Amino acid sequence: MRRLGTAAAAAALLLAACASGTVDTTTSAPVPAPTTTTPAPTTTVEALPYLDASLSIEERVDDLLGRMTLAEKIAQMTLVEKNSIAPSDLGNLGIGGLLSGGGGAPSTNTAEGWAEMVRDFQERTLGSRLAIPLLYGIDAVHGHNNVPGAVIFPHNIGLGAANDPDLMERIGRITALEVLATNIHWNYAPAVSVPLDIRWGRTYEGYSQDTAIVSELATAYLRGMQRGDLSDPTTILGTPKHFVGDGGTVWGTATTNGYWIDQGVTEADEETLRAIHLPPYLELIDAGAMSIMASYSSWGGMKMHAQRYLLTDVLKGELGFEGFVVSDWEAIDQITDDYHEAVVTAINAGIDMNMVPRDYRTFIDDLTSAVEAGDVPMERIDDAVRRILAVKFSLGLFEQPFGDEALLAEVGSDAHRAVAREAVAKSLVLLEDDDDLLPLSPDEERIWVAGGAADDLGIQMGGWSISWQGGMGARTEGTTILEAIEGAVSPGTVVTFDRSGRFDGIAEDESPLCITVVGELPYAEGAGDDGSPELLAGDVALLASMDDVCADLVVIILSGRPLLLDGLESGWEALIAAWLPGTEGDGVADVLFGAVPFTGTLSYEWPRSIDQVPFDPSNPSGDPRYPMGHGLTHP
Repeated sequence: MRRLGTAAAAAALLLAACASGTVDTTTSAPVPAPTTTTPAPTTTVEALPYLDASLSIEERVDDLLGRMTLAEKIAQMTLVEKNSIAPSDLGNLGIGGLLSGGGGAPSTNTAEGWAEMVRDFQERTLGSRLAIPLLYGIDAVHGHNNVPGAVIFPHNIGLGAANDPDLMERIGRITALEVLATNIHWNYAPAVSVPLDIRWGRTYEGYSQDTAIVSELATAYLRGMQRGDLSDPTTILGTPKHFVGDGGTVWGTATTNGYWIDQGVTEADEETLRAIHLPPYLELIDAGAMSIMASYSSWGGMKMHAQRYLLTDVLKGELGFEGFVVSDWEAIDQITDDYHEAVVTAINAGIDMNMVPRDYRTFIDDLTSAVEAGDVPMERIDDAVRRILAVKFSLGLFEQPFGDEALLAEVGSDAHRAVAREAVAKSLVLLEDDDDLLPLSPDEERIWVAGGAADDLGIQMGGWSISWQGGMGARTEGTTILEAIEGAVSPGTVVTFDRSGRFDGIAEDESPLCITVVGELPYAEGAGDDGSPELLAGDVALLASMDDVCADLVVIILSGRPLLLDGLESGWEALIAAWLPGTEGDGVADVLFGAVPFTGTLSYEWPRSIDQVPFDPSNPSGDPRYPMGHGLTHP
């Protein structure tokens, strides 16, 4: 049974709050609940100007801001991880935002379970004194990737190889619909990093080492999610991240969690920072971005979350950003060991909403005392809350706070998977093809397939898939590359799979056609920092053994970055970079067997050796293994 309709439910909850005396229409002071002998107020929802949708957003924000206590304002600046919140505090405090971190799933981890969980959080929040809707956020970075059954697209590095803005817009649109089905309105994407060092564990979150490609594809994706009008009930709020320069950090400068480069120092002058890393933000602001996430990284001897010059003077001033700046997970804690000082510094620098994410009461207490002591001006608090409220009004949350559960039928639909399959096919890059072996004929008599990655959906998806770090195995619905090959060949073709490549029963005089799938195991963020990103030793041995038995060998690499291949002895005839293609392995088989052509090209330089890392846009090495833009094509 469907629950009460979205707008009707919001109005009903707010009317109930009015009737109980918990909403005050005239003053910012709390109103005590009436006794049993006091008649209920006759105030209606329409009597509250901030709930009048016919007024301008500015008028509604002014009215609501004037009714809020300091406690209610600071609560709006507080973003809490959903497992850490005391449910009663949603209504008691009027918390501004909740989030699910990577893998932050409900107890029933289905799309329906997500919708129920977020709806419950929203209903509790609407019981607060002023009934300000909750903004719920999630990292839907390649589809609604935390939800089993949702379609999972290739990671951004693959989409950069596809380099198709129309496709990106459709991906953004599908992501918005699947996210909205679960009552979520806020997506922490797109990443607009310009990764210059493939040793970085977040390389696959970047579309390219080319700033122009990053800007164009990220803008198209944002258009798909926001459609140029956040008031459209089928849109969600995007969040370009991580401002600014996270892709330019230097190996060995990280000090967090044993990382090497993630969250490190961007050692670039301001001219370089502006030329390489800042332009995507300008493009995205012009396209309607209203939420931007700050970076963990440092620049100029200071953590980005402490950078008043960049966050306030440049982003909000020079670039004209009118939305709100959200911190990353516990990122303000890294400013200094003195948490109170860190809070004061970050908020004064321009952070509007703090992803606490756990000990939210300490944040609230410290910011409150800072305001009362004059360390954080009340004008800064009002500016932050004004920005947050303006976005909530723009999204129409006061009229429709619950998303659209009718869209649950579209989560992981055939139509959505077809777009992901197209994205996989367009993302594949044919690096080598000796003797024009490809495309293969679907009528081959026999094909041997090797490599554990050929039949492992978890490896195929990479990190940020069902859980933060991802994992191996059948973690959701999808098609592995092996299953795709088996489905693409003719009924008479015999496909034999052996992950170890031993193929018991091969006759001595046989020289089979072989496909071997190798690559990286899943990782995310700094856990993927790798001083020498290359094939696993087991994969190297597998390729050597396949070379001994195969007449023709096609190698498919699954990875979140270019891998170092020089010195690898192999007799492959064809080499394909398939990146991290997501759930739709059929897209690999479509290109492999010629249903669609190879069109992908490298959006990263593929280095010959570690000496060519990091990439320097102003001084390219001139002798990479494969240059940016490389990609063989076949009709």
